[in-house]
Amino acid sequence: MTVGITDDGGRAGILFPAAADGRRSTSALGRAVVADALRGGDPAGALGAEGETNWRSGYLLHFRRLVEAGLTSRGAAVAIAADGLASLYARMRAVPPGGAETDLGALVTAAADRPFPTMTVTGGGKAESEFSLPYRGERLRGDRLLRKLDDWTAAGIVEPSCAQAVARVAAHPQWLSLPGRTVAVLGAGSEIGPLPVLLGWGARVAAVDLPRPEIWHRVLRAAREGAGTLVVPDVRDRAGSSAGTADGLGIDLTAEVPALADWLAGLEGSLVLGNYVYADGAANVAVCLAADVLTLRVQQARNDVALAFLATPTDVYAVPAEAVEQSVRAYGQRSRFAKLAGRPLRTVSGGRLLRRAYVPGASPGISDCLVAQQGPNYALAKRLQRWRACVAGEAGGRVSLNVAPPTRTRSVVKNRVLAAAYAGAHRFGAEVFEPETCRVLMAALLVDDLQAPTPPSAHPWQDEARGAAHGGLWRIAYAPRSALGLAAVLGYSSTRG
Repeated sequence: MTVGITDDGGRAGILFPAAADGRRSTSALGRAVVADALRGGDPAGALGAEGETNWRSGYLLHFRRLVEAGLTSRGAAVAIAADGLASLYARMRAVPPGGAETDLGALVTAAADRPFPTMTVTGGGKAESEFSLPYRGERLRGDRLLRKLDDWTAAGIVEPSCAQAVARVAAHPQWLSLPGRTVAVLGAGSEIGPLPVLLGWGARVAAVDLPRPEIWHRVLRAAREGAGTLVVPDVRDRAGSSAGTADGLGIDLTAEVPALADWLAGLEGSLVLGNYVYADGAANVAVCLAADVLTLRVQQARNDVALAFLATPTDVYAVPAEAVEQSVRAYGQRSRFAKLAGRPLRTVSGGRLLRRAYVPGASPGISDCLVAQQGPNYALAKRLQRWRACVAGEAGGRVSLNVAPPTRTRSVVKNRVLAAAYAGAHRFGAEVFEPETCRVLMAALLVDDLQAPTPPSAHPWQDEARGAAHGGLWRIAYAPRSALGLAAVLGYSSTRG
């Protein structure tokens, strides 16, 4: 789901706070929220974030510090998450339907201005009776699937717990249809979201996305060809579109939080609320916050809500000692040429290129995969999802948050540097996935989280690391950002044109 931020023209939506001069600065908001999140446990880090003069490039250090400061205890990590969310709610602004600018929290209790009827589409296909994974033009199933999972584990492409979860789902194909549940997919047209996969498995799916016909043509086609049931909030003009057509479907989430929350609260079956929204730039913060407000409203209305998120691989994570050890071995086993070439490159770059990923023996290690080109708004939008997952899990809720692999999505490959870096990533031991593989892999992890839930770990970072399909970024020899530029140079020729 992509979306625009409302301006001051009266349309309902989400606003960044205005400064004294009337400007709505995304950098000022980012600095303030990170500082607020750090203040309780890392006062020096909070001062550093507040004093950052170039937030658009300097944010990398402060987002890493958010993870490091939370490692001292479970309570410290939860406090950072709660304080970060509280800061966003205190600072961001909202324009409810038909109303004036107000606190963001007002959307949590604002009355809906209209009810949504439901449109239902029942698929005509046959539900898949066996789990299979599309991979490089093939469908991996049975022993071939298990061998690929073993290969990925050995190469450090996925965490062992990820391979175990997928193997568990393959052994229990009756789980695929998620009986008794409705999965609400916010961002139904997401390129790596689970909607078409779940419909193919025979699940019941509720779809929410923008009013763009190209999105709804894809969603409705997936519903008709699948074996599941699709439900959609029907906002079409009764005098206009024909039943079951894409014309007129779709909702701007940022403008319809109260009505959408009421609609979701009335759906049958245990509800899984999946957040797969995305937008470019500052709009990403707005739409992710709208999804978060929606989450709070639905949680207040019913007590059977599970939350689902896809965490980006390009963020900062604490990782287990085993990942550190594999990376350290890879660094020590570099070829003679790599060692000879690496020394002058590190020297001329001031140590920025081809740095080792971890201090040997670190437990946990810090895998810093932030990519400057994606920007601080993207980092904040994805971090607030991790914060919500942390807070919800601490409160005893069921949460599925899984790190997705680097994937050649449209939003990534339109950035020439990232596209080139992904094309050259294999030279450094990472694997970039195609969207069709990522979709099925992450849907399988969601099914496992729902059907075979694991008790919370001793620390939130361990919950985030479990099941991670990071594409090797946690276990390669080099700190990912220190290899990004060279990967882009090596991959540039394959992306030309």
